[in-house]
Amino acid sequence: MCDEGLREKLLQCLGGPWPEPCELCPQQREIIHKDGYRIESVTYEAEPGDRVPAMLLVPDGVDADHPAPAVAVWHQHNDEYHLGKSEPAGLDGNPIHHTGVALAREGYVVLCPDALCFEERRNDNLIGQDYERFEFLRYVVAGKCMAWKNILDMRRAVDYLCSRAEVQTDRIGCYGHSMGSTNTWMLGPWEPRIKCLVGNCCLPTYAAIHRTEILHCFPNFIPGWFTYGDTPDIAALIAPRPLLLNFGEEDEGSPIDEVRDGIETIAQAYAAAGAAENFSHYIEPGAGHVLSPEMWRRVREWFAEHL
Repeated sequence: MCDEGLREKLLQCLGGPWPEPCELCPQQREIIHKDGYRIESVTYEAEPGDRVPAMLLVPDGVDADHPAPAVAVWHQHNDEYHLGKSEPAGLDGNPIHHTGVALAREGYVVLCPDALCFEERRNDNLIGQDYERFEFLRYVVAGKCMAWKNILDMRRAVDYLCSRAEVQTDRIGCYGHSMGSTNTWMLGPWEPRIKCLVGNCCLPTYAAIHRTEILHCFPNFIPGWFTYGDTPDIAALIAPRPLLLNFGEEDEGSPIDEVRDGIETIAQAYAAAGAAENFSHYIEPGAGHVLSPEMWRRVREWFAEHL
């Protein structure tokens, strides 16, 4: 099946065409001044009545007259539903994952939104995974899935970045660890304004999930897609735009044998697109589900080269 035919099948499995975007109706809530950058607490509408809370990190010296490249950072899952945007924005969580702060200090404008079911997008009645399960099933009975909603929300995050005068709109990238990595390659085929993508430690194939009986988080599952392909076939649709994927050899959430097969699938797609050099991967020996110093070095260098 050609790429366009596969893309159409993927869209059908996700839940069908994206709605016409509504007005963003952005609101600024507060500004937090930090050393070398500021954090703007903002919200904007993904769909009418559905506001996404986010943190925008703007380096000192970046403004409408001196715009900068931007990176959207999709936060991890880790069953830490109380955390979302605040971890990459450096306000809570594990300092290793204060990646939005690290990128802002590199000179990028950084947007860190909450994913559905996390931090400010939690539910008062259903707690943690119960609410995530509820939302996944709510979308399934409507003929969609949580991945469809996440992609829609991420496209709106790009809309918001493009609305900011401080952003060079032709130089936008995205990064994510764990679920954030899944969100990166899920979004890639549908968002051409993202010029450079980096995913850290997450390419759980359905083949590996079934072989090793992984109870993975709901955003990984697209109803019916395994009829046409596996998760690497989704990432392959990002070609020819620059894509870096990092992995830990011992990461139980992404069994490495299937990851190696998936890397080959993606590499073949980039070669066929005449852009073999735009796909890079790294497997760290002995590492698990981590963001190691070597992984982060490669992230920084990939953005520096391609943004």
